[in-house]
Amino acid sequence: MKKILLALAMVLFYCVPTYAGSGELYLYIWSEYIPDEVVENFTKETGIKVHMSNYDSNEAMYTKVKLAGEGYDLIVPSSDYVSLMRRQGLLLPLDKKQLSNFAYLAPKFTNQSFDPENTYSIPYMWGSTSIAVNTALLGNDTVNSIADLWKPELKGKLLLPNEPREVFALALKLLGYPLNETDPAHIEEAYQKLKTLIPSVRVFDSDSPKQALLAGEIAVGVVFNGEAFIANQENPDIKYVYPPEGYNLWVDSLCIPKGAKNVEEAHAFLNYLLRPDVATIISTEMGYSTPNDAAMKLIPKEVRNNPIVYPSNEVIERGEFQDYLGDSMKLYDEYWVKLKTD
Repeated sequence: MKKILLALAMVLFYCVPTYAGSGELYLYIWSEYIPDEVVENFTKETGIKVHMSNYDSNEAMYTKVKLAGEGYDLIVPSSDYVSLMRRQGLLLPLDKKQLSNFAYLAPKFTNQSFDPENTYSIPYMWGSTSIAVNTALLGNDTVNSIADLWKPELKGKLLLPNEPREVFALALKLLGYPLNETDPAHIEEAYQKLKTLIPSVRVFDSDSPKQALLAGEIAVGVVFNGEAFIANQENPDIKYVYPPEGYNLWVDSLCIPKGAKNVEEAHAFLNYLLRPDVATIISTEMGYSTPNDAAMKLIPKEVRNNPIVYPSNEVIERGEFQDYLGDSMKLYDEYWVKLKTD
């Protein structure tokens, strides 16, 4: 019996990979953005323990990573922040030799302008920021466009994301400008328009806005599509509107910050997340769209055909992806502070 136990122990020892780092991984990610089972299964397969911290905005993540310099092995910035952090030397280049599952990604999500050849980033999920409406409180015809957000019956009943780019996108698209606008006069015009919307705003929340929707604390929320998906699953009266003026599309990517201590573990987790079966679980549970081409064949039909998660090509054409704004972002930040404090 002792020989059998010893042999089993030896098998288990050789089956668990060893890593140059600590055997631990420090993940800094958006709130409610990865299923617990995915993290737990990764630890079971590799022995790597994942320590997870959350943020509710790109600004919060960027500021902490830039000031701290270390403490995290993986972060999940949106495309414009990938570009910013890449330009500022805040990211480590990836070792593609350790990412054999990279080939499963759809070509349309790789080699993008914000990170040519994916030198620093791996697309994690993509989605939209648009309008979720509780039709039980407002009916089906009250809010179907960005312009409808200014209706008087929404006073004190509106939730906006705690993200300047997401909020300014509303006014910019309403005014007929691109959401990647850099003209100072147009940005100021958007700010003036948003000032008139503030009386309707009950709360700014990018952390878990579905909670306010489900509790009936608000009637309308400008939210990420995954939040709308989960809210709709619990309450079918909550519908997700893609406004005729246009809306915001985004891609969130996984990156290794320059101060990472456990780089080999980070690559192991990246390659694990790129597996089609894992990507399927993430998209199905979180309600966001996967860039993993192979996973699309595995995703249940009810999710794959749900327009909240996977909008039609016609709807996608009305959307616009965020891009890097360079020095213009300072102006957005200045107006954002005034918008929330004046």
